[in-house]
Amino acid sequence: MTQTPDVVAALTADGDALDRMVTGLGASGWDAPTPAEGWTVKHQIAHLTSIFWMAEKAAATPEAFTAMSANLGPNFNDNVAKAMAPFLDMPNEMLLGKWQEQRANTEQALAALPPDQIVPWLVRPLPAGILACAGMMELFGHGQDVADALDVKREHTDRLGHLVGFAVRTWDFGYTGRGLDVPADPFRFEITLPSGRVMEFGPADAADRISGPAVDFCLLVTRRRHHRDLAVTASGPNAVPWLEIAQAYRGPGGKGRAPGQFSDAGKSAA
Repeated sequence: MTQTPDVVAALTADGDALDRMVTGLGASGWDAPTPAEGWTVKHQIAHLTSIFWMAEKAAATPEAFTAMSANLGPNFNDNVAKAMAPFLDMPNEMLLGKWQEQRANTEQALAALPPDQIVPWLVRPLPAGILACAGMMELFGHGQDVADALDVKREHTDRLGHLVGFAVRTWDFGYTGRGLDVPADPFRFEITLPSGRVMEFGPADAADRISGPAVDFCLLVTRRRHHRDLAVTASGPNAVPWLEIAQAYRGPGGKGRAPGQFSDAGKSAA
């Protein structure tokens, strides 16, 4: 079971790392294009602010979150654009301050809850500890976009274990997001953290198996690198094609990244 204080501490540390990338940026840095088509660094921070704003509501005022989410439209991309628009309109330094304030409020709201307390969320209710893991997934993916835009090489720790566990929990999202049938039998995952510790999930004798370093696995499931550029391996009739559709978030998978798009082949310092 994910422990809320532990994962919130990890969420805070990852947020601090992102803040170090964007604090002190000039206008050219905020306007730098990221690999997400049409999105600048400012779009990334505005989007994260909107996500954390919703997460605070889900944790602290669930009735208000439920009322807000009832007004969302059927178009996923339209909802994303509308949610971040007020933050995107802020001057750069005001947005940075708002982001820092918002994530602090969200961390506090999540830390106040037992790890297994169910809170509402966009697709279905989930435990508070898992919502914190979802926040780490958002920070990892959008943080990588910012790092790519600013040519920053990120360092990673075993905090990635929270995201690995979340991605395994949501291994079916690549299927459901595309209207595909989910395989009946679970996969075996063997993912190695930066320290060398191996996280294992699923039956030891599973026919479908995924293995590799945690950094690369997280880049895969957030679709920030193409699987051909990563040291994630698959075996089995379902696991091999899963590499093409893997994602740890609901909604459209997007185009992802092209093979060879990044000169570092997706590797980050561990």
